[in-house]
Amino acid sequence: MVDELSDPRRSEPDFELGEREMLEGWLEFHRVTLILKCEGLTDAERKRRPVPTSKLSLHGLVRHMAEVERSWFRRALLSDADAPYIWFDDAIEDSEIAPLDEANWEDDLSTWYRECELSRAAAENFALDSGGARGEKLVTLRWIYNHMIEEYARHNGHADIIRELLDGSVGA
Repeated sequence: MVDELSDPRRSEPDFELGEREMLEGWLEFHRVTLILKCEGLTDAERKRRPVPTSKLSLHGLVRHMAEVERSWFRRALLSDADAPYIWFDDAIEDSEIAPLDEANWEDDLSTWYRECELSRAAAENFALDSGGARGEKLVTLRWIYNHMIEEYARHNGHADIIRELLDGSVGA
């Protein structure tokens, strides 16, 4: 059995919270989980792609999630279709994930933290059943929270595998 990650910054939401508090709690849980998977490594280790057939690295996952935060909370919830991409390069597929040769961990981590803060601030102004638009479709804050939890959970699974391949560290 894999041990739980133990850190005072990370806790599962209580069982009897209201829906919004539950959704916000699980999203925060998964945000912190991703960062815990990245701590205690060198820059080179965070950039390493230990699965030969994959572009994924821990550094790339943090950059990807910064873009996802911006996409759903700024572009969709706030209906700001003109919000610029952070690392998007039309000439490079998955440009937020790779290449990372020139990427700076501290700068990119700060960008991720900033996007999370902007997401929290954007969500404060909406009820769960209200929201913005993604293209021609309406999207509620409830849907965005659920999608973000799913997105982080999936990528935290990737981070688990990457971290174990890097240094043998395990923990859910």
